[in-house]
Amino acid sequence: MENSINKKEGKGLNRRKLFKTGLALAGGSLLASVTSAQKRNSQNTLANDIRGRRKLGGTLEVSSVGLGVQNMSRTYQTTIPTRSEMLKIIQTAFDHGVTLFDAAEAYGPFEVERILGEALVPFRNKVVIETKFGWNVDQKTGQRLPGLNSQPDHIKLVVEGMLKRLRTDRIDLLYQHRVDPNVPIEDVVGAIKDLIKAGKVLHYGLSEPGQQTVRRAHAIHPVTAIQNEYSLLWRGPENVIIPLCQELGIGFVCWSPLGVGFLTGAIDANTRFAQNDIRGIEGRFSPENLPNNLALVKLLKDWAAKKQATPAQLSLAWLLAQKPWIVPIPGTTQMAHMLENIAVDDVQFSTDELKQFNMELAKIEIKGERLPKMVLDFSDVEAPPKQ
Repeated sequence: MENSINKKEGKGLNRRKLFKTGLALAGGSLLASVTSAQKRNSQNTLANDIRGRRKLGGTLEVSSVGLGVQNMSRTYQTTIPTRSEMLKIIQTAFDHGVTLFDAAEAYGPFEVERILGEALVPFRNKVVIETKFGWNVDQKTGQRLPGLNSQPDHIKLVVEGMLKRLRTDRIDLLYQHRVDPNVPIEDVVGAIKDLIKAGKVLHYGLSEPGQQTVRRAHAIHPVTAIQNEYSLLWRGPENVIIPLCQELGIGFVCWSPLGVGFLTGAIDANTRFAQNDIRGIEGRFSPENLPNNLALVKLLKDWAAKKQATPAQLSLAWLLAQKPWIVPIPGTTQMAHMLENIAVDDVQFSTDELKQFNMELAKIEIKGERLPKMVLDFSDVEAPPKQ
């Protein structure tokens, strides 16, 4: 059994080396030139296609790894990616089996939804689009205004704009991006139920919510998924939210499953971040805490060598091993990184390996807050009671 696993892993490594070499030489142009129709009609899937499928909320089937497109209009370093290349990455992800794509009105604002909508036109009915409302965005200008806005009439207005930008007639999974402390969740879910009845929304979820808000929402209409930050770098959801999802039959989608790049090994003790890169004001990446936290990266690199994988792939494989209804959505603006992230089917932990890895992981204490306080204040919020 162990030998067969090792043989599979060896093949996986060779494939990953092949794709990295090919992309470095050709810039991904060869892959991008092969159409989805050509691939799917051939009866053979490509070597690093993602074959795994999972169900959110027991009903919504998606690929076991999705694609987050947040930075495709503006990266952490505040650079502007080439639009044509972002379209190729999204379309190539689909070619390789990815069916879950994550956006939000606040990303851009608006621009990321436009990019995703344009990319998905040829195969819209074969994918799941999830997007989010909830920040206070002026629907005419796209200007970010202070605070949140989940007023029912505003939600319905936002969804109309989303449908146009995404070039679709329905949103497969609509999240409240953050819980609005001024709007009862009963009113929010009531508006979403109206949208579901109209066929404009199929499923809904909550992002970074308080647990009682989840229970109240779920009692009105089943919640399909919770989307929270979750990774080897930030395991907070294990305390309350993941057990709650288990209890209620709710799926869990992990944003930032690679720790905003930290778990890939791309950050070291000498890394300093560009101006306006939010990581520069996160406590876990401060010059004081970074050297300590790099013990986690060392652990990943050691195990990645054993498993013939990359640190990123090992990180995603660990998340997939936690629960069968957990789905990570790593984001990237690099073709090679996207292909690396989805090549995880052959990277698996045996029961004994997972136990040993977790024992070593437990010895590492991550220092520093995961987000600036001004952002953290919007997480784990409870909606006000319905009067």
